[in-house]
Amino acid sequence: MARVVVNVMPKQEILDPQGQAVVRALGRIGVEGIADVRQGKRFELVVDGEVSREDLEKVAANLLANTVIEEYDVQIEGEA
Repeated sequence: MARVVVNVMPKQEILDPQGQAVVRALGRIGVEGIADVRQGKRFELVVDGEVSREDLEKVAANLLANTVIEEYDVQIEGEA
């Protein structure tokens, strides 16, 4: 079995209200020096069999991410 991680983040030009809320909260808890926060999603897929990178990219682009406003990165465990 292999593990695949898909990280999905809002594109830089897209407003990230959750990240902005975290930035505002940092001051309230006494943390300084963090200029920006972007919040995304992480998906971990356990692959039990042969799944091509092309199929994994298709899953990420068509199911896990909204490619109009998000970008994604597919990482296959053990792949350089």
